[in-house]
Amino acid sequence: MALDIKESFEVGAPIDAVWAFLNDPQNVVACMPGASLNEIVDDKQFIGSVKLKIGAVSAQYQGTITYTERDTSNYIVKMLAAGNERGGGTVSGTIVTQLESLAGGSATRVVCESSIDLTGKIIQVGRGMIEGVSAQIIKKYVGNVRKLLEAPAAQAAADAALAAEGSANGTDTSPASAPPPRPPMPEKEDSINVLAVVFKVIVDRIKAFFRRLVGRA
Repeated sequence: MALDIKESFEVGAPIDAVWAFLNDPQNVVACMPGASLNEIVDDKQFIGSVKLKIGAVSAQYQGTITYTERDTSNYIVKMLAAGNERGGGTVSGTIVTQLESLAGGSATRVVCESSIDLTGKIIQVGRGMIEGVSAQIIKKYVGNVRKLLEAPAAQAAADAALAAEGSANGTDTSPASAPPPRPPMPEKEDSINVLAVVFKVIVDRIKAFFRRLVGRA
């Protein structure tokens, strides 16, 4: 089953901070529900796995992610994914991410386009449901990325404002030289509970149906 997914979101952090974050496999895996990092082969490739729980049945894909292109001048990174599922399924595809600086450099727009081909147990739920589930998984991923990036950015802005105020008043109010503590990593989910996410997708569709129905009345 071939899927094309495009997602765009904004992060309240400078573009260089977002770029460094997305080029670190440990960060990417930490933010993805059900994913785990097995090995960093080199600066261009890492091995990981994603576990999907479908009721009482679990499907685990294991494979490699390869950074095939890093365009630092245009903030574009391309990755190639290839993996196998223990039950005989496969996953392969490309992921292209481009960053754009916003709000005078204090925020970043992230545009991600993926072309994925899936085989195995997971495709039994159908294309529409898989697309809905993917949207929910991406929503969780985006939330985790923001949690890790926006807190340090907000702290840095507050420190800069404090230092500027102290300079204007002729007093030293600059923060201590020690870097602020890193926000805790997102609580890791052992697997992506597909049934729970599917339920959320169904509820959202029912709500949308009734909104359209009321709109016609």
